[in-house]
Amino acid sequence: MATIILGIETSCDDTAAAVLVDGKLRANVVSQQLEHENYGGVIPELASRAHVERIAAVVETSLSRANIDKKDLTAVAYTQGPGLLGSLLVGNAFAKSLSLALNIPLVAVHHMQAHLLVHFIDDSFPTPRFPFLGLTVSGGHTQLVHVDHASSFEVLGETLDDAAGEAFDKTGKMLGLPYPAGPNMDKYAALGTSKFTFGKPTVAGLNFSFSGLKTSVLYFLRSAQDKDPDFIKNNLYDLCASIQAAIVAILLEKVKTAVKQTGLKQVVLGGGVSANSGLRKALEALDVELFLPPLPYTTDNAAMITMAGHLKYNEGALDNLSSEPKARMSI
Repeated sequence: MATIILGIETSCDDTAAAVLVDGKLRANVVSQQLEHENYGGVIPELASRAHVERIAAVVETSLSRANIDKKDLTAVAYTQGPGLLGSLLVGNAFAKSLSLALNIPLVAVHHMQAHLLVHFIDDSFPTPRFPFLGLTVSGGHTQLVHVDHASSFEVLGETLDDAAGEAFDKTGKMLGLPYPAGPNMDKYAALGTSKFTFGKPTVAGLNFSFSGLKTSVLYFLRSAQDKDPDFIKNNLYDLCASIQAAIVAILLEKVKTAVKQTGLKQVVLGGGVSANSGLRKALEALDVELFLPPLPYTTDNAAMITMAGHLKYNEGALDNLSSEPKARMSI
């Protein structure tokens, strides 16, 4: 009998649902909340309201595209956290309702674990083998993780302040780039040269820090604009290239150290910033077996939640109706 998993993702501002049949993706539906672009960032209350309005239709569409009747579902997986609490509550309540109504197991999924486990979703590209070293880079998280299996993750190092994605967005805002600034910075960086240098953090062990870099960029721009009010406009591409190079260098240094300390030769990348071309190229130059997620799976999506739910279901790592969403939770 086929194992059919429905996954629901509502951690931030995308309402998503996906269906896996025996580990094969049948449908992956995402409804983006583009209205947040008008505010320069995600408005939590608007996000949660939009999830309420869209989740039923998104789930129904995913089941329809997969040609699956909800009565045939084996289990329902959902994002427990981390994320915006109001948004998480919507997915949590909907998944619980399905679990109760259909009398099927509930699987709670950690969002950042799913970003790494998405690599198991498609036979068309290489998949890692446990154990491996995971690097998760997103707007809210930057972590190096030792992954033993689908339900066992150990954080080796993490950011002490800003995440890498946050550093991209905040420095991009200083340059006048629209939200989200990260993708635009990556695009412009490809047209420029890394000719400017910024302060580099000194952080012990495998932890990261990006707040100092952000401050260094701020003071550099202030000083440069005092001399030339059009400095940013005239040097935009080179500024993007220089900032991106600085962020990537911080990440690369810690990955090299982690590989040396752990002896793990498989490096698995995940998270929204994993789409950054500069980071991908830098990691490809390392002497490791590298696993890069396909670009459609770098942003928030339900396919990764469903895949993580599938692997956890096979391990018997099930949840119950007393589970609660968590805005913050350890990986």
